[in-house]
Amino acid sequence: MVTRINYSSLPQVKGPYVHAVKHQGLLYISGLTALGTESQQHGVESQTLTILRQITSVLEQEKCHKSDLIKFTIFVKDIKQLPLIRPLLFNFCEGNLPACSLVEISNLIHQDLQIEIESIVAVRD
Repeated sequence: MVTRINYSSLPQVKGPYVHAVKHQGLLYISGLTALGTESQQHGVESQTLTILRQITSVLEQEKCHKSDLIKFTIFVKDIKQLPLIRPLLFNFCEGNLPACSLVEISNLIHQDLQIEIESIVAVRD
């Protein structure tokens, strides 16, 4: 069974997608950004922290832990910002490092946005 989920703790979805889809013990979290948050106008560090707080909120609502994170896919507009992002990710994961892909892209949905992160999480049914 496929379960489609929108979380009230995350910015409202304005496109043809949901915040996450749960299927066969996995939770696929759509790409999260700082769009509509205070950090939207700030740099990549602030935006990254906002996204990690959003992921934490989803994990809490799903009764999951950071150790349940399987994969991140990170999209950044400037790969040179990696030294600013990397320590935030290490700290967030608390030693439970997921698989990860990092992709430099030309743009995101809004010109202010610097980073977007997708996640896959193992869930307890």
